[in-house]
Parts: sequence; structure tokens; C-alpha cells
Amino acid sequence: MEISGRLIGPDHTPYVIAELSANHNGDYDQALRIIEAAKAVGADAVKLQTYTPDTITLNANTEDFVVKGGLWNGRTLYDLYEEAHTPWDWHKPLFEHAHKLDITMFSSPFDTTAVDLLMDLNAPAFKIASFEVIDLPLIRYVASTGKPMIISTGMADDEEIAEAAQAARDGGCTDFALLHCVSGYPAPAADYNLATIPDMARRWGVPVGLSDHTLDNTTAIASVALGASIIEKHFTLDRRGGGPDDSFSLEPTEFAQLCQGARTAWEAIGHIDYGRKSSEVGNVTFRRSLYFVKDLKAGEIVTADAIRSVRPGYGLPPKHTDAVIGKRVTRVVKANTPTSWEVLEEDQNA
Repeated sequence: MEISGRLIGPDHTPYVIAELSANHNGDYDQALRIIEAAKAVGADAVKLQTYTPDTITLNANTEDFVVKGGLWNGRTLYDLYEEAHTPWDWHKPLFEHAHKLDITMFSSPFDTTAVDLLMDLNAPAFKIASFEVIDLPLIRYVASTGKPMIISTGMADDEEIAEAAQAARDGGCTDFALLHCVSGYPAPAADYNLATIPDMARRWGVPVGLSDHTLDNTTAIASVALGASIIEKHFTLDRRGGGPDDSFSLEPTEFAQLCQGARTAWEAIGHIDYGRKSSEVGNVTFRRSLYFVKDLKAGEIVTADAIRSVRPGYGLPPKHTDAVIGKRVTRVVKANTPTSWEVLEEDQNA
């Protein structure tokens, strides 16, 4: 997969996305500052959400439209999305600001009009939010743009994920990824079952990442060891900012640690390699080897008490102990000198 020239997949460092979401709290200048901070802490991309309350719900206060429990208990959907949405007239200057800072920006559209707006802004990719993963017509519409797509799978079972993947392919998208996700805000680490990530990659044959709603970086960094190629976390300047998503978002210092930790984890995984590493070369001399611990004259037989396995490692490896004992030395050797084939009878190499 590729977004704005950045290759994404198991053979590349994790692609880290800072989710701006509603953390601008209705303040355009704060949105700009969040983009700047995301660039400063090492994020690869900033993601918006593109909707209005009227494109995502109905202006109703009947029971169906009132949130029950959780962070937003008692709020109507319309009221919540009115507060949380990113005004559409902000999109163009936000995209321009990100471009100026050389950080990729794209968004999650929640209906076809949002897709059209983002296409007009030349968004390099699209994200399908977990709550929209069952909106197969929307997925097909996004796929028809020919842009790369990331599909989040929170709340979706394997059949629904398969349907979403097929909708993307049917719509013409050949470059998409799936994000393993738990749509709890916040979500406990124990709910994540990260072992699902390699299974998703095997089943659907696409890059797989993690949309992480836990309160720290442990789950996200651990996911890299299981093949996560993309990490998405909500990003805020101040977790106490009072916005709808602030309380489960990472602040800049934490996000910087996420970026570094995810990339270090990826480097540590590497590839299968039993060879000696560059950082080990100088320490080879501190392994054990066989040393003479008695003076011996030429022709004397090496007895068990004439050698010892000690550090450093300049002598023969200890595995040759039985081969050395009982052989004659070919010249005078001094105590505290390393054993070698050169001072032993020639048939020692047989």
C-alpha cells in the first residue's frame, strides 16, 4: 500500500496516524496547532473526520437518538456531532497547512458528499470509520475514486469484515488496508486480542494495522510485533481540554514516545538471523576458552589439571576439552596462555 509516496506494509516502518477528530474543540487555531504538533512529534499523517450533524444523523431527541452510558451519556447524537464536527470550510486551509508542513492529511468521510469534498481537495487517501464499516455503498463509492483506503473494523465480525473488503474490491480499490479496532472510548487492553492481526493479514491478504483507543502506548507498540503496519491514535494538545475525545487521546510527549516506540519495535523484529551481530563483535573475547594453567615442557602430555575453561576467549573453545587432554605439546608453553592447535600434536585436528 502507498499513501503520498510512503510505502506501507510489513517491510516498512509503521505508518503512524494522529487522529485529530474533535480535539480542535471548535477552535480553528487549535486545529492548526494540533497539525503542527503532530508533525513535530513524528506522525506520518493527520486524519480528520468529514461530516456535518445533518449528514450523519437526524435532528431528533427521541430515545433512539440519545446516547446511553459512556462518555457522552444523555447527549443527543445531533448535539454531539454538532459540537464535534470539523466545519467543512476549515478543510481547505487545514489541508493547505498540512501540505506546507509536509505532513500527509486525509479524512474519514461519512457520506458521498464528504467524499466529493475530499476529492476536490485532492485527499491522498480515505479512511472508513468503524461505525461505517457496514455501509457497503459508501465503501464502494470511496473505492470508485481509485484512492487508497484504510478500513477500520471495530464492532465488525469476520463476515462483516469480509463484506467490507469485498465491497472495496468490487468498487475498484486495489490498494487498501484493514485496521483491527475496539470501538470503546477508552477501550481496555484486554479487549484487543492482538493475535487477531496476523489472522486478518492471512485471511484478506492486505496490510493490517491497529486503531488504538487504550490510554497508553503498550497495546499499540505490542501490535507491531504481530505485524501491525499502521498505528492510529487520537491526538490532543491537552487531555483535560474538555472536548468529546480529549480524555482518551495522547498528548504530544506520549505521541512522540509512540512514534519512536513503534519504529524501534519494528526494527527489533527484523528478520531471521542467527549470525553474530555488529554490537556483539567486541564481546566475543569475553566468552570462555581453554587456557593453560601450568608450565609445560615440549613433549609433555596435557593433563586435566593443566588447562581450564576461563574468560577471555582467545584460546580454543571449551567444546575441545576432551580433544586437548592427553595430547602432547610441541613446544614450551607457559601458564596463563591460551591453548591453540599450533602448540599441540598435529593429529589433534583429526
